[in-house]
Amino acid sequence: MLADSFNLDLSLPTNPVSTRYSDTTGKSDSVIDLMFLCSGSSKLNNHAIHLDWQLTSDHAPLTVTISIEEEFVQTAKLSLLKKSDEEEAFIKEVSSIIKSLDTLNLLSQESLEQVINLLVARIKQAWNANARKVNITKYSKKW
Repeated sequence: MLADSFNLDLSLPTNPVSTRYSDTTGKSDSVIDLMFLCSGSSKLNNHAIHLDWQLTSDHAPLTVTISIEEEFVQTAKLSLLKKSDEEEAFIKEVSSIIKSLDTLNLLSQESLEQVINLLVARIKQAWNANARKVNITKYSKKW
C-alpha cells in the first residue's frame, strides 16, 4: 500500500461522522475524505471533522492539531581559534595530561574506566580554561 511506504496510517476522527453531504434527495451522505498521519505517533494519531465549517461546500473540513514544542537553540559555543595562543596552550595541556596518565595498573575494566573518566574530566578542564565563548550567527562557518 502506498501509505505504508510513507510510514502513514489511516487516522481515526475524534468525532466519526460523514464528511460528504449530498444535496440530492435520496442520495446518502458518505465518508470519502480520509486523513493519513505518521505511523506510531502518540501526538498525531487522530483528526477532527468540522461540520460547522462546511459553509457552501458539500464536504466537511478535516483538521489535525500539531503541537509546537519549545526548542532550545544554541546561540553561543566555546571555541579555539586556529593557530591561536589559546589553541597552543590547550594542545600543550592535553599532551601533558596524556603523558601524566598512570596506565601501569590497568588490570580490569573498572580501572580502565577510571583512567578514561579522569582523562575526559581533565581534557574538559583544559578546554574550558582555554576556549572562548563565541556567538553563533548566520555568518558562522558550519564546521
